[in-house]
Amino acid sequence: MNLSTRISVLFRLGDYLKTDVPAYDEAILRASRENKWFTQEYIKIAGKAIAESMLNKATLESIAEQYNILPHPSCSKTVGLVMAGNIPYVGVQDLVCTFLAGHKSRIKTSSKDSILLSHLLEVMVTVDPAVAEWIKIQDMLKDCDAYIATGSDNSARYFEFYFSKYPHIIRKNRTSIGILDGNETAEELENLADDIQMYFGLGCRNVTQIWVPEGYDFLPLLNALRKYDEYKNHDKYRNNFDYQLTISIMNNRFYMSNDSIVLLENPSPFSPISQLHYQFYKDKNSVSNHLDKDKIQCLVGRGYVPFGRAQQPSLTDFPDGVDLLEFLKSLT
Repeated sequence: MNLSTRISVLFRLGDYLKTDVPAYDEAILRASRENKWFTQEYIKIAGKAIAESMLNKATLESIAEQYNILPHPSCSKTVGLVMAGNIPYVGVQDLVCTFLAGHKSRIKTSSKDSILLSHLLEVMVTVDPAVAEWIKIQDMLKDCDAYIATGSDNSARYFEFYFSKYPHIIRKNRTSIGILDGNETAEELENLADDIQMYFGLGCRNVTQIWVPEGYDFLPLLNALRKYDEYKNHDKYRNNFDYQLTISIMNNRFYMSNDSIVLLENPSPFSPISQLHYQFYKDKNSVSNHLDKDKIQCLVGRGYVPFGRAQQPSLTDFPDGVDLLEFLKSLT
């Protein structure tokens, strides 16, 4: 399958993700029933974001030219993809890049997100039946030439053991940090609320800790976060919120809350669902000195990823800062 055909398959998949057709609606409904964190609204939002930022024809052609991807694969390899399942379509970037680079994929889906990936593959095969030989979903990934695996710090140890003999990319736990200067507009705080709460805060690009200047007034941020008060009606989220709030009260810790999220001063960049950590700084320029770069996916704020854009990565916003397309090119 040549490059132009692969690009055609991908951008037609993007067109599909932006439409409302019965087959897609049925897949979305099934996925939301399988995993209650995958609401129908969030699946559609994630699909459209991928379509616009990763499956745009002009973008695909530009990236293919940038990385000098040859029209015809000279030495196609088989790449095993171990997918995460924390938010809808979280592993699609690996799939798109592998296919665009001219390699075959063998995919181990997450038990939390099996329906959506399977449906995307069905759509791609409908566009071009040859895709069925290029991309396959398997329970076991054996005899691959390389591996890309995403998981927790614990699962990463197993991945390192099993895949150490092969070219590989192993991704561990990461999260994102917001850096505020205290002069953010109401619109910027509204956008930051999206960075924090979209997909229930489960993504590695969700902001789970903010750094603010000493004397920071949290009230405008707490008010901005009220746009997600609807989470109180989501049983799994509400259970987490009630638990975190109860623990804070029982431990006699100072906290702030707007009835849908708990803010706590905590040095850890990782916060549980329904909780946001914060730290104070004296010098904004010194914040990066206190961050563990190996744990940070992206920084959000003025001068960093703009507020509201954390959950809209482009195809070349590579996880962990590892150039995925360069890795895939190196296999040939």
